[in-house]
Amino acid sequence: MKNALLNLSRLTSSVWSPISGGITTPDGFLAAGISAGLKPSGKKDLALLYAPDGACCSGTFTQSVTRAYCVDLCIDRLKASKGKIRAVVINSGHANACTGSRGKIDSEIITFELAQRLGLSNEEVLICSTGVIGEPIPVEKVISHLDHLINSLDKEEAYLDAANAILTTDLQVKQIAYQAVLGGRRITIGGMAKGSGMIHPSMATMLSYITCDAGIDNVLWSDMINRVADSSFNSITVDGDTSTNDTFLAFSSGAELDPRYLSTLEEGLHLTAQYLAKAIARDGEGANCLLEIKVEGAPSDLDAHAIARTIASSSLVKTAIHGSDPNWGRIIAALGRAGTPFNFNDVKLWIGPYEIFSNGIPLNFDRQKVSDFMKSRLKGKYLIDDIISIRLRIGIGKGSAIAWGCDLSDQYVRINADYTT
Repeated sequence: MKNALLNLSRLTSSVWSPISGGITTPDGFLAAGISAGLKPSGKKDLALLYAPDGACCSGTFTQSVTRAYCVDLCIDRLKASKGKIRAVVINSGHANACTGSRGKIDSEIITFELAQRLGLSNEEVLICSTGVIGEPIPVEKVISHLDHLINSLDKEEAYLDAANAILTTDLQVKQIAYQAVLGGRRITIGGMAKGSGMIHPSMATMLSYITCDAGIDNVLWSDMINRVADSSFNSITVDGDTSTNDTFLAFSSGAELDPRYLSTLEEGLHLTAQYLAKAIARDGEGANCLLEIKVEGAPSDLDAHAIARTIASSSLVKTAIHGSDPNWGRIIAALGRAGTPFNFNDVKLWIGPYEIFSNGIPLNFDRQKVSDFMKSRLKGKYLIDDIISIRLRIGIGKGSAIAWGCDLSDQYVRINADYTT
């Protein structure tokens, strides 16, 4: 599946249908979310994801050198257990990154206490943290609420509690479930995520979780998850900043799936991850729309991916989007610094349905009409028509990709200027 990025980024599946639910919709998975007093607001701040016996887990993580110990713990235990993970505890409000030896000790204490209560080995339990860098976890509060957390696993709509408990500056809960019938068997995929600021390709300030009730070989599953991450969570940007705690974990559990349906299952995984990734970009701090960059005609999918991500992360492009300014020069300039070779005379550019640039030459277009179109997409986040699409064709190659971002507003500065004061 060498060209999976191309095929999946353009996916429109008629096999998979969205259904009501979230991370616990697949058979056998449980979740919980409670308030443990970790946040001054009193909102839910501690979550638990519990997988069936025999579940297989794979993950991708931040590429930052200054990463939190919880990331190292996840990587080490996934390797030691060969993916046999049963539980993930998630705290929000405290990143527990750059806290010295305390970060290691606190993460190991919490997972040990949870493992004891669930009757699991330490290697079967992971921890994820999100919040302010340099803030250690209030361990005593977490431990004192573990029993309550576990007892909440059977609560009705606990998946929604869990999805709320992992949020920080997010304005919206991010969750989804898809279902398909493969070979006469119902297969369900569920997901939840958090992320709003410090979002950029190569992982970002995000936590995301996917569950699936089809059994897959660990090696095949890991390969799938890596491909899915590249064309979803590694294809979004909000502000060009990455973080210390980024984690994407995906669980497979259940009767083994007929190999004939592996590619169809991967389509469903991509749909789920892409939905969550776009929800993160759409919920960017201070943002008003979802920006979608489509690149076609590139020498390869990787080349197209590099161009799409470069344009989506350009501050000048993002501010022009916020101002409903069809300043195509900023888009072309970003294209030129993406590090991908192309013939400038082959370049075509559209903003929404309007062609702006063709064969290396700007076209005469109604600037006000294009601006009005852009303004109509800035009515507010979470609307069906809040997407501003920029499409580029740079040649006759077969490579294509999509990246997502958002506009950049003065509100982003206000949110982040005094974040800890």
